[in-house]
Amino acid sequence: MDKRLALTADVKDELARVEVSKTTVRAAELATILRFSGGLHMISSRIAIESELDTALLARRVRKDLAELYGVRSDVSVIAAAGLRRTSHFLVRVLDGGETLARQTGLLDARRRPIRGLPNRLTTGSKEEIAAVWRGAFLAHGSLTDPGRSAALEITCPGNEAAMALVGAAGRLGVVAKAREVRGVHRVVIRDGDAIGAMLVHMGAQDTVLNWEALRQRREVRATANRLVNFDDANLRRSAQAAVAACARVQRAMEILGTDIPEHLRYAGELRLSFRDSSLDELGHHADPPMTKDAVAGRIRRLLAMADKKAADLGIAGTDADLPADLDEA
Repeated sequence: MDKRLALTADVKDELARVEVSKTTVRAAELATILRFSGGLHMISSRIAIESELDTALLARRVRKDLAELYGVRSDVSVIAAAGLRRTSHFLVRVLDGGETLARQTGLLDARRRPIRGLPNRLTTGSKEEIAAVWRGAFLAHGSLTDPGRSAALEITCPGNEAAMALVGAAGRLGVVAKAREVRGVHRVVIRDGDAIGAMLVHMGAQDTVLNWEALRQRREVRATANRLVNFDDANLRRSAQAAVAACARVQRAMEILGTDIPEHLRYAGELRLSFRDSSLDELGHHADPPMTKDAVAGRIRRLLAMADKKAADLGIAGTDADLPADLDEA
């Protein structure tokens, strides 16, 4: 099982064990599960409700709510893993009284037409009921990825209207979610790490959110450390590149000027060539008597300028003639 499936399974296992006492909250969760995990079907000229669920624990929860909230008897069967389906699923079906149940849960409107989004009373209910809607949607068709650059809490929706209803419900909980369609499949996605944590708390996944946040913090610390290492490496590369370029230019300058170099400039050039890996500040410490960083830099600049002027007068290549093509000039 990959990390995404394992993390999703942990969340669903915890959510399927959430204890809910209020009837309206239980009803909101159940109606959403039925809407997102299956739908209405005509079997022998009767309306049946079918719900395809991931785990036996969730199937038991749905059957219990059907019996206790609506007095409905349901059947359950196992759909074996095959093809793209990696694990077995559980099909909960209500045939007797299916139409009545569909009306009671809001899956059918007053004209016996299947709803396109979510029942209006669910998306306008209390915050506790809104959280139950999201819990039901996640239990039916949700997934959670590890924290990081591609972290996401995602729910696959039965249609655009259901996706937009879920986005609106998230907004009422103060969480930003976005609907998107990819290859005809409608999804609602939360990508911000704080927003994912907040929604997990709203849904009731208290233990999972603690583990997810701990993993998120470790990833952020590791990413910061990697950025700092890369930054230091880049600075070291640039410093080494600058030192190589400076030495190449000084060497060429001394060749151009020959014996015409003023003694103080020759001394600075020889310092540069003697301590090739040293910074300007370190070169100043190597000097006798010691010099400041600015003094060393100034002498080397004058040395290079004098050599470039003489090269121009003679019509020959200047101090940058010997620089490798992949080096920036110092």
